[in-house]
Amino acid sequence: MSIKPISGPHVLAVRRIDEIMRMVILALLPATFWGVLIFGWPALLLTATTLASALVFEAICLKMRGVAAKPYLSDGSALLTGLLVALSLPPWAPWWIGVVGAAIAIVLGKQVYGGLGQNLFNPAMLARVALLISFPIEMTTWVEVKPLLIGPGLIDSVSITFGGNTADAVTGATTLGLVKTGFSLNQTLTDILNNYNGLLAFIGWERGSLGETSSILILLGGLWLMREGVIRWHIPVSLLATVTVLSLLFHWANPQHYLSPWVHLNSGALMLVAFFIATDYVTSPNTPLGQMVFGAGCGLLTFIIRSWGVYPESTGFAILLMNAVTPLIDHYIRPRIYGRYRNGKPLDISHP
Repeated sequence: MSIKPISGPHVLAVRRIDEIMRMVILALLPATFWGVLIFGWPALLLTATTLASALVFEAICLKMRGVAAKPYLSDGSALLTGLLVALSLPPWAPWWIGVVGAAIAIVLGKQVYGGLGQNLFNPAMLARVALLISFPIEMTTWVEVKPLLIGPGLIDSVSITFGGNTADAVTGATTLGLVKTGFSLNQTLTDILNNYNGLLAFIGWERGSLGETSSILILLGGLWLMREGVIRWHIPVSLLATVTVLSLLFHWANPQHYLSPWVHLNSGALMLVAFFIATDYVTSPNTPLGQMVFGAGCGLLTFIIRSWGVYPESTGFAILLMNAVTPLIDHYIRPRIYGRYRNGKPLDISHP
């Protein structure tokens, strides 16, 4: 019995899905370990809870759909989604935030569309934005750096993660949050960023989510994925270049009101989004030109919302908005038809 392919032409993939997922997870591990190291046991417990919840919700959805769970649970997609959700959460958030975030990402962001490869929006960013809107206090409570061996012990951390108080935690705002609050009090950037240390921000020794701390580790992981051919340069470069150019121009025009490119690039989840979220195969355009348009749009929306919006961090909103535009980009920026020139004429194969 022969099966007629539903589309063509077909090419042989260099890597399987599970291999790609493992490589992306591997690229994220240094930043994850660093976040756990500087924020202590509560961050580790929250990450473990989110990862386990993602796998459980994936298994439940596959069971309800009547699909064999083993191949889909072992492909690493649910684990990667859970890890990205965990990296977008405040490190001392309560356990149920991780569970709800994993449920939103897996159930609403992925499975309701038909599973891996069918979703319109990036599941992790959908979860982050939904949690931020629904639970603003839990999603904007940031603790000071509490190194693993100096912060609360394992027993205290279990209490913190699963419902205890956080009286021993010193909380404060992130750099972007300080800027928003300072502007509301009519302060200048010089006063607001008086204690800002660009080097510490670059290595990640500051308040923020697990994936918002170490820009250098996220950058190195993203560059490694580029070198291995897992992601291409078009989206990260266009996204970061757009933010850099816009912030450079506005900072030059009014340095007391607009952040410099260095602060933009090292604050929030910009690096994580540029290399690990915006480059998602499913929710980004197919062509190189389309990917550059997509990345530039993400960078533009990020800068606009950061500069004039209500929320200090804007990358999640930018990604979801551009995810919605991806089908339109693919409609107008199409690849060359196989077997034809770019002008639509058939290839001349009469001569070798």
